[in-house]
Amino acid sequence: MCRLFGFRSAVPAAVHTALVTERNSLLIQSREHKDGWGIASYGPECSPLVAHGVGPAHSDPDFERVSSQVSARTVVAHIRLASVGAVEIRNSHPFHFGRWSFVHNGTLREFAKHKAAVEALIHPELRVNIKGTTDSERCFYLFLSRLGVRGPLDGSVPVESMARALAETMTLVSAMTDVPGSREPKERSAMNFLVTDGEAMVATRRNRTLFISSGIGGCPEALRAPNTDVPLQQFLVASESLCGGPHWAQVDEEDVVGVDARLVFRRWKVQTLAESVLNPRAPEPNHSSAA
Repeated sequence: MCRLFGFRSAVPAAVHTALVTERNSLLIQSREHKDGWGIASYGPECSPLVAHGVGPAHSDPDFERVSSQVSARTVVAHIRLASVGAVEIRNSHPFHFGRWSFVHNGTLREFAKHKAAVEALIHPELRVNIKGTTDSERCFYLFLSRLGVRGPLDGSVPVESMARALAETMTLVSAMTDVPGSREPKERSAMNFLVTDGEAMVATRRNRTLFISSGIGGCPEALRAPNTDVPLQQFLVASESLCGGPHWAQVDEEDVVGVDARLVFRRWKVQTLAESVLNPRAPEPNHSSAA
């Protein structure tokens, strides 16, 4: 189990409160999720600045130092409670490739048993970039493989393509790892994913809690309503409500949520996005190097 956080804003903004001083900040949560941390922030460059640590965020001065210095339009952060893979830098989230950053809260059920099958779904040009031993990093490169079906990874990618690639990743992995027909949490893989290219940001909920907000003073009803295409000034995603305030809305199970580059909010169902994922005649991915 881990905890994740994502932030998108129309203008650069600080995230120190969410990461350090909020009542339920990631620093507070790291007393339980103590096996490393990571922060990716996007400035003028396409690729993110990424900082990692392997100790508990609450006792690592670098976590607060980095958090206090970050002011950006896009930030992804993660604190880890190791379930698959040793506690070491190469297993710390966010994982990144070119302009893409990815974090995962959850665990693939019986990953050791299914590791080879998951890796077989990753395009060879991407598979060689795997550095660590986690299920999460493999899910990231499977996502990039599915996204590469739709166009170059270093080109402009519509938010719906990102959502479909995440939903397909979840569907392929769950088909391998879940106990067939079971709804018991312990018999299903947990896959809360969060991914961004610095412009669009998309998150999924499966077998873990996930909350979203449009910021203090934002309208949570707009994020709960069935209609989407809601323009926002800010978009926040977190495994837990960071303050317990009314501006946080819980994401439904098997939902995909996100914002495009213009901060327009969207919501989808995993099943709708991934209807044809098991089609063996899918086109070969078009991978353009972004590393």
